[in-house]
This record gives sequence, structure tokens and C-alpha cells, in this order.
Amino acid sequence: MRIHVTSVLVSNQEEALRFYSDKLGFVVKNDVPISEAGDRWLTLVSPEDPDGVELLLEPDGHPAAKPFKEALVNDGIPFTSFLVTDVQAEFERLRDLGVRFVQEPASMGPVTTAVLDDTCGNLIQIVHMNQ
Repeated sequence: MRIHVTSVLVSNQEEALRFYSDKLGFVVKNDVPISEAGDRWLTLVSPEDPDGVELLLEPDGHPAAKPFKEALVNDGIPFTSFLVTDVQAEFERLRDLGVRFVQEPASMGPVTTAVLDDTCGNLIQIVHMNQ
């Protein structure tokens, strides 16, 4: 058994698509309409691993989603975490693209992390393993 798809709840799929592709560099794997309201089965993958785990940009329309996301943000808890080669370099690249960080790179023992705002109601952590 292995993870095939993981989700991030987003307030706007189109805005999320722009952020996760234009800023973070993920590429579209699936974009399939699933409702008359315009919701889509919209998954992205890392260009470094096109057959790897898919990230589903899932609409946060369920009544529990928004309070859940707000509670995480208010407590400074990232919704999910992405592995990068170099947190400092990725922080600088993303900051130069206008991405807002709520935590600058910080060494935490075996890892270095930074936390960004995805513009769709989530905090996202980037992490690399310290050697």
C-alpha cells in the first residue's frame, strides 16, 4: 500500500492552481469537471516525480472545512509539508515571487523548515533534512 492522492482544502481552485503551479512549480496531472458548480478533480504533481503522489486541490465547501482551516492558521499549524532540497534557497526564490512567509527558515534539529501562506486559506511548510 502507498499514498496515491493527498488533498489540500482550497477556497478557490483557480487561484490555488495559479499559486501551486506558477509559484510552487507543480504541474497539472488531472483536471476533470465534477459538478455543475464548476468544481474539478484537479490534481498536481511534482515535475521531478510525475508518476508520484498527486496533490488534490479540493474545494473547501464542506461546512467543517473553513473552521478547521481557520483553527490551524490561527494556531500557526501547517496543513501539509513539502520536501525541498534547500529551504533557504526555496524561501528566497518564493519570497522573490511575492510569496508571504509566516515563518522564515529555522533549523529544528534534523530538519530546516519555513512556513508560507498559500493564498487559499492554508499554511504550508517546506522542509529539508539536515545532513
